[in-house]
Amino acid sequence: MSLATQPSPRITASSSPHPFDPVTPREIRLAVQVLEAAFPGVKLRYNRIDIHEPIKHEVVPYIEAERLRQPLPRKPTRLLYSYFHRLDTLECCKALINADTASIVSTKVLPKTVQPPVDIDELAVIEEVCMKHPAVQAEIEKLNLPPGMAVCNDPWMYGTDNQNETRRMFQCFMYMMEVDHPQNNHYSLPCKFSPVFDAFTHELIRMDYLPGGDDHSFVETQAWKPVKAVQYAHDLLDEPVRTDLKPYVVQQPEGPSFNVDGNFVYWQKWRFRVGFNNREGMVLYNVTYDNRSVFYRLSVSEMTVPYGDPRAPYHRKQAFDVGDVGFGLNANQLSLGCDCLGHIKYFNGYRADSRGNPVLLKNIICMHEQDNGIQHKHTNYRSNAATVVRNRQLVMQMICTVANYEYIFAYIFDQAANVELEVRATGILSTVPFDNEDGKTVKWGTNVGPGVMAPYHQHMFSFRVDPALDGFKNTVYYEDSVPLPEDDQNPYLVGYTTQQTIISKSSAADLDISRSRVFKIRNDSSINPITYKPVAYKLHAAPSQMLIQSKNSIGHQRAEFASRPIWVTKYRDEELYAAGEFTNQSHRADGVETWVKRNDPTEDEDVVLWHTFGLTHNPRVEDFPVMPMERTSVMLRPDGFFTKNPAIDVPQSSQSFNKSTLHPEDAAVSSCCSGAGGSKAKLYKRMD
Repeated sequence: MSLATQPSPRITASSSPHPFDPVTPREIRLAVQVLEAAFPGVKLRYNRIDIHEPIKHEVVPYIEAERLRQPLPRKPTRLLYSYFHRLDTLECCKALINADTASIVSTKVLPKTVQPPVDIDELAVIEEVCMKHPAVQAEIEKLNLPPGMAVCNDPWMYGTDNQNETRRMFQCFMYMMEVDHPQNNHYSLPCKFSPVFDAFTHELIRMDYLPGGDDHSFVETQAWKPVKAVQYAHDLLDEPVRTDLKPYVVQQPEGPSFNVDGNFVYWQKWRFRVGFNNREGMVLYNVTYDNRSVFYRLSVSEMTVPYGDPRAPYHRKQAFDVGDVGFGLNANQLSLGCDCLGHIKYFNGYRADSRGNPVLLKNIICMHEQDNGIQHKHTNYRSNAATVVRNRQLVMQMICTVANYEYIFAYIFDQAANVELEVRATGILSTVPFDNEDGKTVKWGTNVGPGVMAPYHQHMFSFRVDPALDGFKNTVYYEDSVPLPEDDQNPYLVGYTTQQTIISKSSAADLDISRSRVFKIRNDSSINPITYKPVAYKLHAAPSQMLIQSKNSIGHQRAEFASRPIWVTKYRDEELYAAGEFTNQSHRADGVETWVKRNDPTEDEDVVLWHTFGLTHNPRVEDFPVMPMERTSVMLRPDGFFTKNPAIDVPQSSQSFNKSTLHPEDAAVSSCCSGAGGSKAKLYKRMD
């Protein structure tokens, strides 16, 4: 279906925000008005209404004029998109809407094999339908639970194991609740039955009975054998909470070093815009340093969590937390003194509910400064004079709760022009019932409590880097450190050099620790006057095990981005997500593995670098009942982008500035900032 690009006479367009700003409540209402005018008399159910990525060739002249402080050209087209269902035909549609003209650019009916992402209202309905269904109530009755205990459920994305399945389905995993408490750990008491529901008809498709041993056999629900839940809430613990922790107060008496204008942030020499959408959550746009263009767009484009339990129905258990649901939809409302310490600036976002009403997502991104140790230091042993500079950082943080897990994403900027993406995983393991009496174990999981097992799994992320190093035509290459030939130029056989390999066509590549392989992005038109080489940034990749699943599995085919650590593609406006636009119940991916097959030229072009990294998580019992965070990170660092250390102008650290305090039991010591030296410096002075 196509509709003409004409505004409705009842709808007036509003002046649009900045091209990179998140969707506004007014725009959500505008999209609903436009769509309802286009489908008169048809009831619509909205799955998503959000900002559509602006057309890049329209945006670049605009942001370049901003950077150069020149008169601004015409503002780029402000686009919105919506996934929605027609409730008369149950067809799922996608619409592209011009917010400036209040008109529909295009609509299309999605194929029956395509399922849009899960939305929050839908999850709530399925959870309620599940708990009220007579068959589910009958299974709960069989448990013969003692008074005070109850049952709840987590609706999960159904996954895929049948290429012919087109129904929209949810697998509900059931759990027992030991106490009526808002932080009761129901994941400690999983049930052995799991209903599957049709998302539209709410029909119970079947009741799956879960295996309780190390094979694929199962038994129908029986009376529960009481075990005590492993709790994490402080007032449910058997042991007392520690009492010897003193307050740690982060103070900035003169306020922060950053400034904010709407979603535009300027800190030290950095400038960028904070974006937000329902799918990726936090996105950073138009990142510049000292007024030089560095990155057009940074985002976590996808994530998949495949589980290694080979028993049905767990073989389908593979979440795409970006594409199936969305980091933005699951972003936490952050709290002072808890999620971020110090002087905090919060950013809000919006989503639409299933009726098209705007919903405020409050305080979903926090910004603050932190001290991260020493930035650089040197003590001149001849004079005993010391220079020491602290490493002040700016942190942009978002925390997402995806059912049981929490993911903490932080972009960390420092004064030496480095950008780090740090990912921390915490929360609660996704558990399954297991008859682990008499010392029983399995090869693919860890017993974490009585009657409960946590399967092995992976967390695989795709970091999408859209570079703009001194311009929008860049080249990706990798550099290996290798020994020099054993010839007259290397008579003592100690020399080594580097070899560069340009990725001249869209393709994938691998890391190689044995050769200290480093991937770099350069601008061949911008030459460093000191090195005589093109300016560049390098990717400090996170060496990670790639997807373990067999290449012949459907799970592998759905997440092929996670089979290689590096992908390089030529930019196209619609290619934003490593596993493709639609991952929910997908049969195979339509993402980077497809795009690289075009063999597009990628040397001195508008290119995108995709880095797959992650965690292979074979749970420990110490990861339960709540998991101590596990951290991984990647970093983008200048490599010949400057002519010297870009943090050389950061002021010297001093006690008068930092106001540290001395523990009363310690003897007085000289300040390291003052130049007072130790025995080694004095020894060298005597030798002179």
